[in-house]
Amino acid sequence: MKNKLYQVLFTLLMAAGLGIAQASAMSATPDENNGKPFVIPELREWKGSQGTFELTSGSRILIQDEALKHVAQALADDYRTMFGHKLSVSCKTKGVTPRKGDIVITMKNEAQLEEEGYTIDIADHVTLNANRPVGAYWGTRTLLQILEQNEGTKLPKGYTLDKPDYALRGYMIDCARKFIPMDYLKNYVKIMAYYKMNTLQIHLNDNGFPAYFHGNWDETYSAFRMESDLFPGLTARDGHYGKKEFRQFQLDAANQFVEIIPEIDVPAHSLAFYHYRSYMGSKEYGVDHLDLFNPKVSEFLDSLFTEYLGGDEPVFTGKRVHIGTDEYSNRKKEVVEKFREFTDHYIRFVEKFGKQACVWGSLTHAKGDTPIKSKDVVMSLWNNGYANPKDMIEQGFQLININDGQTYIVPAAGYYYDYLNLQYLYNNWSPVTIGNQTFDPYHPQILGGMYAVWNDVVGNGISVKDIHHRAYPGLQAIAASCWRAHGKQIPFDQFNTLRHTLSEAPGVNELGRLSKEAHQTVMTLAEVKAGKATGREEIGYDYSVTFDIEYADETRGTILFSGNNAEFYLSDPISGMLGFSRDGYLNTFNYSVRPGVKETIRIEGDNRATRLFVDGRLVQELGYDERINHQQKKYNYLSTLVFPLRKAGQFKSRVTNLDVKNYCVSKDK
Repeated sequence: MKNKLYQVLFTLLMAAGLGIAQASAMSATPDENNGKPFVIPELREWKGSQGTFELTSGSRILIQDEALKHVAQALADDYRTMFGHKLSVSCKTKGVTPRKGDIVITMKNEAQLEEEGYTIDIADHVTLNANRPVGAYWGTRTLLQILEQNEGTKLPKGYTLDKPDYALRGYMIDCARKFIPMDYLKNYVKIMAYYKMNTLQIHLNDNGFPAYFHGNWDETYSAFRMESDLFPGLTARDGHYGKKEFRQFQLDAANQFVEIIPEIDVPAHSLAFYHYRSYMGSKEYGVDHLDLFNPKVSEFLDSLFTEYLGGDEPVFTGKRVHIGTDEYSNRKKEVVEKFREFTDHYIRFVEKFGKQACVWGSLTHAKGDTPIKSKDVVMSLWNNGYANPKDMIEQGFQLININDGQTYIVPAAGYYYDYLNLQYLYNNWSPVTIGNQTFDPYHPQILGGMYAVWNDVVGNGISVKDIHHRAYPGLQAIAASCWRAHGKQIPFDQFNTLRHTLSEAPGVNELGRLSKEAHQTVMTLAEVKAGKATGREEIGYDYSVTFDIEYADETRGTILFSGNNAEFYLSDPISGMLGFSRDGYLNTFNYSVRPGVKETIRIEGDNRATRLFVDGRLVQELGYDERINHQQKKYNYLSTLVFPLRKAGQFKSRVTNLDVKNYCVSKDK
């Protein structure tokens, strides 16, 4: 099926004159050299030869260096997950001659490969070489991406040399204003690794806007997402990360060559600290600002940072820690100088624990006289008015381009992007294009680029699935433009079509795609038996789920289908109507099924709405519901649903003729 779709795409793109031969190495005739395989991010160099390499039941992964054992085993495990076949891993290969169909992974120093580069020579056997295990791991991601487009067994013969333009390729997710479960973060690390993205910043504390909470700071939502033994009342009750859990998460990510940067955002965006201990909030600038003139604040924060950075097995395991320092008031000079003193103190404080400090760019906004350490300090440049990139380079900071006007997603907020502009990011953006300033390619102080999801509007119905639907296509574009920022050869239209042929990662399907072909029935059941598993977890946007029902009186809270992420009710817990819940939100249709009457129910869902049809008639659409709070501030509330299918509930009704259709696999706007 996967190969069939690829052939269809190939035919369409050839007809459109898009030069598909460059994107498909399997498109060459027997007398031609193979074209460049399609991979995200794009391969730097490709020299095609003729013919095809094929994996067989006897294929082996051969290594000589024990340092590559983890890389080889990851390739074998991921191959089995994706294609259902086992590849053996052999470490005792000295003097062993590779056979046809083998994959050989070596580590021989080649200066041109640098830290993360690799070469792959595909002949009768495959030879993957890198200077470091990380480069070899990225090479295995390339092999898997090509294999999944070619029946899981075939590779075009040829040679590639590949390495990134920029060392840091990342994503920042706001887990504070919308709790993001650990299982999802683990999956997203797998996705990032599959696309050679290597940095995930976790924004651990923040708060909503008081305008949505009766203008009252005491009522305004805030959260600090880390477990704390020293200050247990600080930890959010509606979702947080255990210290052992978070430590292991970072270690597991490092095994996939993804660095986790934890962020404790101070001294602004810090309402959670005020809610915990009221003396910490500034009475003059808003209590989401810490009172920098109160010595108890620094005493508290020193203890908090030490809890996560100290000890033989620190909670924060990576090489970098982000200390925030964003958007503090600059109304008075003495406040600016105190803010600069605060920033310098916590840069040096985390460095005492052997960590590299990261800060948000605010030092044009907070221009003053108090010196701030800049050597070996990483600055996230989010807005040129807050930190002028040219000035920050002159001051000596290392820079990450995460410019808000180009790389910020704020779901359904009506400002910034709801979905990123992929075409712009692919064609025009690079880490050295920071807002309206562009620097020399490969500028030594520009580490790379990131994009961000901010969950500013607390309580707007956005689910983790909605966040993912927005974040994932952005990841593909940013990955392409950080690894191969300069000299891309694949046109955007071609990239935008072919990117849908790739999976999210081995074993990951957060989008809930049950087919790579549109307008297809992906699941049927003659009768849905209460309490039985279906073999499917969920179906994502766009879909329809149709069934006939002979309704028996059900108690409130009766579930038709449930999954790990949602429940669909025959009788919702509050009103007894058809409805669904996910992420702590209950959404109800204004319709209850009638006892003694056989009806055909159809639920249609996409990334903007969930619709109920009864006997072919649209009854209600739950969609982008524009709401107005008491201060006349508008916001959008979303009632979307990735439909759960994993297990039928304990219902009494008779449910028959279940038909689940996948309508669209490429719509992500």
